[in-house]
Amino acid sequence: MSATSSPAGTRFSRRTLLAVSATGVAVLAAGCTSAPAQVRAPVTDKQAEALAAQVKVQEALVAAYTAAGASDPAVKAAVAELATEAATQLKALRAAAPSKHSSSPAPASATPRGDARAWLRGQVAATATSHATACLDQSGARAALLGSIAAGLRGQDRRLA
Repeated sequence: MSATSSPAGTRFSRRTLLAVSATGVAVLAAGCTSAPAQVRAPVTDKQAEALAAQVKVQEALVAAYTAAGASDPAVKAAVAELATEAATQLKALRAAAPSKHSSSPAPASATPRGDARAWLRGQVAATATSHATACLDQSGARAALLGSIAAGLRGQDRRLA
């Protein structure tokens, strides 16, 4: 058995040096691995119901875009891109909702009277407020989704002005 000298003059056997090296590598490997992913908190019944309600709110907005376009062809052409965004947001909300299929239909959107664009702007603003308020009671990705949609709808509100 041969021995190796350390800079301090202490002698180590190869076996000791090998054991210390193996221990160091094991500690290093353990320190470099990530901890197991945290388990997501389950969606509460209250959160699920609130998110399902926001799906209904978004469905009503998509219907409002359709109603505004039906009442004024110029508005329909002007807001086609915004209507598509609202429909895409609805798909995202439906995908995030714990219950993918709602049992009751979305509330029927009123028909615009007078200025369809102004009426639609009011619908967009109300929907944005609803989503922003609802995101406060959600957690994680659901809260982020609602907040993101609310912010997007605020942008649509400004474009409709």
